[in-house]
Amino acid sequence: MRPVTVRTIKIGEGRPKICVPIVEAEKEGILAQAAALRGLPLDMAEWRADWYQDVQDISRVVDTVRELRKVLGDLPLLFTIRTAAEGGAVKMAAEAYAELCAAVARSGYADLIDVEVFTARETAEDIVREVHRAGAKVVASNHDFHKTPPKEELLRRFRHMEALGADIWKIAVMPQNGRDVLTLLDATLTMTEAEDCSPVISMSMAALGAVSRLSGEVFGSAVTFAAAGRASAPGQISVDKMSEMLDILRI
Repeated sequence: MRPVTVRTIKIGEGRPKICVPIVEAEKEGILAQAAALRGLPLDMAEWRADWYQDVQDISRVVDTVRELRKVLGDLPLLFTIRTAAEGGAVKMAAEAYAELCAAVARSGYADLIDVEVFTARETAEDIVREVHRAGAKVVASNHDFHKTPPKEELLRRFRHMEALGADIWKIAVMPQNGRDVLTLLDATLTMTEAEDCSPVISMSMAALGAVSRLSGEVFGSAVTFAAAGRASAPGQISVDKMSEMLDILRI
């Protein structure tokens, strides 16, 4: 796997990196939650901007991400607009989505930009190009809150992300049974066994899939998401417990 360096961390090397989402509606709450992350055992933060009440206003989003950068200091920041089509909190036209992702990338305050490459299918290639031109990294993402596709379909989606030139490839799926969890883990391992693979983030959601959030170092998922306050997806474990369990598994 080729690690991706983001500020002080190397994603895809060593223990899976712990990312904590910031999920608040108002600017004051966003900044307060960011400040509360100090001292917690995390490696990076994610701003789930789809929860932000002014997410449709580019100037306000950029202003808030600028203030967020001040609070986070040198902690790597992933900027995410999770659309309703993929389980998020906002509906947004494709053009507006692309424009907002590019604007935040150009601001220089976010290190990584999440791009829903299947929901934003027609504009995904342009978004990836604009984010890279701005000097930020792309996390290509895909979320299925209803089912776990077959292994070959998961591999196809990962390879599509690779073809787009994304720096990190992320898939999250909903399991219906234990074999669905195994399918997700098997697809992740298959992808990451290749020496030239980019970092992969994968997770099987809800309580049934919680093991996938812990076993990244074995099966190849480079980042795991943990909660500090409100969770952004079903099955997230608290950041303190996550760090402790990852250390125990390493022992």
